[in-house]
Amino acid sequence: MAKLSKLTSLLAGATMALSGAVAFAADYTLTISSWAPPTHGINAMMWPKFIEMVEEATDGKVTAELKLGIAPPPAQMDLIMDGAADASIIFHGYQPGRFVTTKMIELPGYEGSAEAASVAYWRAYEAHLKGANEHRGVKLIALHTHGPAQLHSSSAVTALDQVSGLKVRIPGGVGGDVGAALGATGIQVPAPKVYETLASKAADGVVMPFESRKGFKLTEVAQNVYEIPGGLYRGSFAFIMNEDTFADLPEDLQKALDEKVFGEPLSREIGKIWDQIDTIGREATEGTEGNAINAASAADLEKFNMIAADVRTKVIGEVNDAGIDAQAAYDLIVKEMAAQ
Repeated sequence: MAKLSKLTSLLAGATMALSGAVAFAADYTLTISSWAPPTHGINAMMWPKFIEMVEEATDGKVTAELKLGIAPPPAQMDLIMDGAADASIIFHGYQPGRFVTTKMIELPGYEGSAEAASVAYWRAYEAHLKGANEHRGVKLIALHTHGPAQLHSSSAVTALDQVSGLKVRIPGGVGGDVGAALGATGIQVPAPKVYETLASKAADGVVMPFESRKGFKLTEVAQNVYEIPGGLYRGSFAFIMNEDTFADLPEDLQKALDEKVFGEPLSREIGKIWDQIDTIGREATEGTEGNAINAASAADLEKFNMIAADVRTKVIGEVNDAGIDAQAAYDLIVKEMAAQ
């Protein structure tokens, strides 16, 4: 009898615990669509941080679950607009012509971390770039950039003039502008296809940040890095959300997310994580036999600075044509990055 009473007591306690878990379960669960590999920092670190911030800001009333492979990278914007998922990450360069002002953060020559660049990017957006309304149809919840992009290749590149004539996977945006200026034959392939593109010899190299050494296993198929301080460009990303999904949340939860998560707070945290995964990628390169990092010479830096200046002039003109004061946006980014 005593044993039965003890079992009954244990079951009752378990029921109470389960009831408590149900009572404190989230009221709203967002579906996140992501296209990066499962172990990439985007999925392993950035989205978990997003979920943590959302749950904390809403006292656990809003959470999210990550789903992979719903659609390829270029389709994510339309996916969210159509409501097939609630949130996603997009790379602006995958949709040429759709985004212009986002090229401001991609310009070569910025000095500073991905965290500093991401914060500066959001502030420039709020002050200047927002007027172009390029993210119409979705709710923009963060803007960020990856770290400086470098050239990764199977054969060693030790001088800038060796880039000319190479078949190089380069994304759209400023990365494409820089590649063309260097004389490379650009191949546009989404990041998840980079490994097989290099393994099949369809490209001689790729231009990506250091995190890709680990995140996309470039240590196996592009053993050499040609490094330019500040990089050839910085890629522009956004975290976006379905407008109806956000509108359907109670006003107090909308306010909590807008004030505590969306915008600069989330942009800063994502940039900070990118700095971490860039470090992991560099360490993976330095620790892998047969891999090498070749630093650009002073003479090559001088050549590249001239190319970078021409690219900046071109992009500033494009952004001005979109009705935005591009020089003011550029100056603000430089100022804010220096202040971080």
